[in-house]
Amino acid sequence: MNLLKLLGSAEYLPSNVPELLMQLGMKPNQQQVLQGLLKSLEKQGKIVRTKGNRYIVAKEADLIPGVIQITRGGRGFVQPDEAGITEISISDNNTGTAMHGDRVLVRLDVKPGQQDKSGSVVRVLERKRTQFVGTLQRSKQFLHVTPDDPRLPGAIYVSEPRDVGRKPNVGDKVVVEITQWESKQTAPEGEIIEVLGPPDEEGVDMLSVLRHYDLPLHFPRNVLHEAQTIAKSRPDNQPSAQECANRVDCRPHNVITIDPDDAKDFDDAICLQKHGDQWQLWVHIADVSHYVMPGSALDIEAKKRGNSTYLVDRVIPMLPEALSNELCSLKPNVDRLTKCVEFVLSKDGKVISSKFYAAVIRSKRRFTYKEAFAAIQVPPANETEQMLHDAHAMAQKVRHHRFKNGSLDLDFPENKIRLDEHGKVLRIERIENDVSHQLIEEYMLLANEAVAGRLMGLNRPSVYRVHESPKEQRLNDYRESVLSHRVACGNLNHRPEVQKLLSKLGTLPIGPALKIGFLRSLMRARYAVEPLGHYGLAKTKYTHFTSPIRRYADLVVHRSLFDKVELQVGIAKQIADHISTTEKNSSDAERDSKEVKLYAYLKAQIASKKPQPYAALVTDVRNFGFFVDVPDLGLSGVVPLSAIPDDFFIFDPATRELTGRHTRRVIRLGDNLVVQIYKVDSIKKQVDFMLVPSRDRSTRQDRSERPERRGPPHRESRPAPAPRKPGHGHKQAQKRRK
Repeated sequence: MNLLKLLGSAEYLPSNVPELLMQLGMKPNQQQVLQGLLKSLEKQGKIVRTKGNRYIVAKEADLIPGVIQITRGGRGFVQPDEAGITEISISDNNTGTAMHGDRVLVRLDVKPGQQDKSGSVVRVLERKRTQFVGTLQRSKQFLHVTPDDPRLPGAIYVSEPRDVGRKPNVGDKVVVEITQWESKQTAPEGEIIEVLGPPDEEGVDMLSVLRHYDLPLHFPRNVLHEAQTIAKSRPDNQPSAQECANRVDCRPHNVITIDPDDAKDFDDAICLQKHGDQWQLWVHIADVSHYVMPGSALDIEAKKRGNSTYLVDRVIPMLPEALSNELCSLKPNVDRLTKCVEFVLSKDGKVISSKFYAAVIRSKRRFTYKEAFAAIQVPPANETEQMLHDAHAMAQKVRHHRFKNGSLDLDFPENKIRLDEHGKVLRIERIENDVSHQLIEEYMLLANEAVAGRLMGLNRPSVYRVHESPKEQRLNDYRESVLSHRVACGNLNHRPEVQKLLSKLGTLPIGPALKIGFLRSLMRARYAVEPLGHYGLAKTKYTHFTSPIRRYADLVVHRSLFDKVELQVGIAKQIADHISTTEKNSSDAERDSKEVKLYAYLKAQIASKKPQPYAALVTDVRNFGFFVDVPDLGLSGVVPLSAIPDDFFIFDPATRELTGRHTRRVIRLGDNLVVQIYKVDSIKKQVDFMLVPSRDRSTRQDRSERPERRGPPHRESRPAPAPRKPGHGHKQAQKRRK
């Protein structure tokens, strides 16, 4: 009899090992086998051992296994292992000794009429990781490490380090391994395993990020060897005639790519041709699956990494450069293998039909976004530029239909940090997602949607990109916040009302601040085996197909669509869960890599006593100060009232306004101010600003002169902005939702 079936049967009473042996009809000499199975199921969180060493099914006791994500404020959110169970929120007092990413067992708090699930961690089933980066400090009696990650305990006690290569000094960045942590009431204990060096020493900041997020600096030797073998077998860096033979030959087509200035891996290309009253659109995607075979060293490493990670000073690629930047990259004037989605579009941009096949192309030109944007603004000079103009016009029609069908405009501009040769901030560029970005974005969204529909029609197991609808309570809470600022707002559980509100926010000074609040109320996008659709894009069928060079999800989808061997559902779920985790890890690493550079940049301003003025938007008002969003830095922070020495401010909780007792100055949500850096806490990852003294407010705008801040739509497949918390970069939460 199956053990889980026995434990879950209606007649079962909690039993110990000898009793289970009898009920299962097992022999006494099989006791060790049974104990091993019980231990395995207990570790998975499927069963629980109660008092008297008796076993029951965890679910029967309202115990749910899952992976916990912990916010910087200390709250937890558990995504249950079992599909169909909604997220469980955990208060900061009930996380126990769980750390971010751990598999835990949660006891549900069952309350009558409760909509959102909440609970408490009763056991850590499996640690995601035990090694962390922090700063070595010394109290009167003990050495301890303060972790860089504020989601971790405040201090990890350590002994004097031995055999770590170099002697650490107080203040050094170190890697510590937690060896013991019994309860939340006691501090964890650990051991220093690596000394990184002083935090201001060149390179230590980024090395800390790499170690903290466990990002690899190099590919294993066997992976590099496999990639180089593939590349060397094609001496002219092109596929052979035999490889091209059984593919649709699209080399005569006017194929182009459009990518960022500094891109090296071009994984998507397009071509558009007119045929009578209809248009033919080809969306070509690099055929990585032709070179990376399931189970190969390349495949195992790509799956492990899950995706490429784009740090501020480097890229940690999913695939070695011999493939990612060369043989797979759709470079101009060379033959390249692709997977193609071919569309027939009506003259007003609606999809009439689509088909899918393997192809070979020869890109005619590589455009940067800047070049494409410039070419769209002037009359076309040749056939390629004429196609670019046609593609732009068609993309805008496709875009119009997308928003008409309910897609939400959730975008903000993006900041790009440029570093000098010493790794210091040279300048911060504002990247607007203009029509050149939209051109590619719309066609990639079409391809992703079409592929998802095809997979669903074939009923083949795969991985889908899902963005679930936000919880009703969170939308209602957000609506109350909007109404409190005297902004009309309908029922946000109806999509047209959401669209109407977002459109209205684009015209109001307070709009950007309220839009950030809406982003915070949304669920995080993830990968799943169930095609649950995409709330933000208003698509019932959606997956990731267009970036297989940098996302393992897309490689899996290519195989699901074109390979004869079907992916098993269980394996697909494991992959979906894993790559959702690696995506979040990369997103956090990318954010932190920007922050460490920005913190150093801002600290240098404080040290120079010549801080720069920055335009800021008030995003929240409290009794201790007000939060501001600083677009030119891509940071948020707080202006504490203690940093305004020339007045005493009174907080009105009803209007959420601060009023100066002497100046009668009012500070409210949506105000545009000018601030400068006041204080930086790298350990807590918090930034405080202060108002620029009146005589220096030369860049301040009067309320009547405030520009409208509309965030242009961003390309789904590119990193994008996110809601910010104090001191945090804000560019990643959009990525979570797409």
